[in-house]
Amino acid sequence: MSTIVPQPALVEPDTSASFPISSSTRIYTDAGSTAAGDVGNYLAEIMRPSTDYPLPVMPSTTAPAGGIALLLSGADPSVGATGYQLDVTASRVTIRAQQPEGLFAGVQTLRQLLPAQIEAKDTRQASWTVPGGHVVDHPRFAYRGAMLDVARHFFTVEQVKRHIDNLALYKINYLHLHLTDDQGWRIAIDGWPNLSTVGGSTSVGDGPGGYYTQADYQQIVAHATARYVTIVPEIDMPGHVHAALASYPELNCDGKPRAPYTGTDVGFSSLCLGRPITQTFVDDVIRQIAALTPGPYISIGGDEAHQTKPSEYATFMNWAQQTVAKYGKAAFGWHQITGASLQPSTMVQYWGDSSTHVATASAAANGTGLIMSPAKRAYLDQKYDSRTVIGLSWAAEIDVRSAYDWDPATYLSGAPASSVRGIEAPLWSESITTSQDIDYLTFPRLPAYAELGWSPSSTHDFTRFSRSLAAQGPRWDALGIRYYHSSQIPWSTASSSTGPQGPVPSGIEGKCLDVLGANHADGTPVVLYDCNGTPAQHWAIGNDGTLRAFGKCLDVTAGATTNGAKLQLYTCNGTPAQQWRWNPGQGAGILNPVSRRCIDDPAATNANRTQIQIHDCNGTRAQIWRLP
Repeated sequence: MSTIVPQPALVEPDTSASFPISSSTRIYTDAGSTAAGDVGNYLAEIMRPSTDYPLPVMPSTTAPAGGIALLLSGADPSVGATGYQLDVTASRVTIRAQQPEGLFAGVQTLRQLLPAQIEAKDTRQASWTVPGGHVVDHPRFAYRGAMLDVARHFFTVEQVKRHIDNLALYKINYLHLHLTDDQGWRIAIDGWPNLSTVGGSTSVGDGPGGYYTQADYQQIVAHATARYVTIVPEIDMPGHVHAALASYPELNCDGKPRAPYTGTDVGFSSLCLGRPITQTFVDDVIRQIAALTPGPYISIGGDEAHQTKPSEYATFMNWAQQTVAKYGKAAFGWHQITGASLQPSTMVQYWGDSSTHVATASAAANGTGLIMSPAKRAYLDQKYDSRTVIGLSWAAEIDVRSAYDWDPATYLSGAPASSVRGIEAPLWSESITTSQDIDYLTFPRLPAYAELGWSPSSTHDFTRFSRSLAAQGPRWDALGIRYYHSSQIPWSTASSSTGPQGPVPSGIEGKCLDVLGANHADGTPVVLYDCNGTPAQHWAIGNDGTLRAFGKCLDVTAGATTNGAKLQLYTCNGTPAQQWRWNPGQGAGILNPVSRRCIDDPAATNANRTQIQIHDCNGTRAQIWRLP
């Protein structure tokens, strides 16, 4: 019981007892609660594939003599509405809570007490034994969140649902979905079809876009609700709206259409706040999003509205908050919303890169609730270190200790601790396109934020946490989570040197980065070739900044740094010629950080076997590549 993440409020191990799960084990749930039965079925569905046990779920009106019991009575009063009590003896496992949400939290702790292979989707051989002991647990903050940006790159319903499942394991209970931005509009709005067909058609680096139908969005909400995760949808305004402006010219002050945008700049777009159609548009969007969202919040963004006059911004954001309230929700906003008059129910999300922000601290002192997401500590899109291939670094390089060693309640100078409602870790998606990418930047940092949000501050200790985190590695392996093997963590399994794996498609449709030939000797050319799924097109992102295939590294021939230098496969040697980074300046390029040149198709054609080179970064289609 020493490696539970987040650390419980009270843990009392009992080494003299343990409970063996067998083919005869049953799961009993409170007979008076359908929701408790649902939690029992959720637990059974996790455990059945790996154990190959039937694990029937049965309602019970009394505490059963054996098995696993999920009961809504008898919990220690300190657990409150969302905590739980867990007791493991030789005869049974009992989780008690006051509400089903507490039972669900207790189930996450039970999962971590079982061998990591319990998470596998196929039958495994293991001793399915739960160690004995007593746990009483409850959260420090009511809001423990993560954010996923689906606007800059789109992620499917199934990808979002998978991410929700991984968040729930660590008792994260809010998922903030950044649904709209300059590069894409991701939610269908009745009466405004171009938002989907035009605004939803693009993403960073000219990649494929996408959008959610309202039925899709409801699927995400339902999946999250079943895991006690509340969705917070964000419709950013009045800036970060280029996708909307490209969809409807009448939202522009000059009434002229805008071309879609696929770069990574910010702060250049604004709704035309003086036009009546703007309020009609915003009202329609908020009304429909509110009707689709059972949670209490709708985020109206409010950040980086550099093209909006401050007086117009304040007037508009005052109205937008009132509109959210009109449809029965409370407004969420990034901390720039403090430039308006805040409604009593408005929640402010602080993302600044400083521990000082007078306007936000003043609002907090006057009763406004804060969610803490300081970029230098909590931004999941920031690199782990200077060698991380994907991610950004404008705020900081954030390894696990930096993610863990701060206190949300005291971080912002002048803000009362009582104003802090919780923590959120945002993942912006400029540099990520796959579920592997999401995993790689999320884990192992997400559990650090989960512990900051859940565990008592008195338990905060990085040495203890690092040991607990190391024990999660085999569990992530079983779940198929490709995580970053931070050198700060004493992993209990052999450290992997690679992150996301797969093909590296070109911006030229149907072409991939390919190792030419079959011998893979040093000096083998790296070329453009029809994507075919063969091992010659299987690349892995190295934790050391490399791109690897066949155990060797992508290399600039002879270490050259000039235009036209060819790429080859070569034994990994740690030289600058083998270093690669996602290039934020060009949307989807791959940059050699020493030469400052990008991977380039010299012919810019569909010709197979064209040897790839480096060249001055220019953002052309010949330099668009999508990392695994």
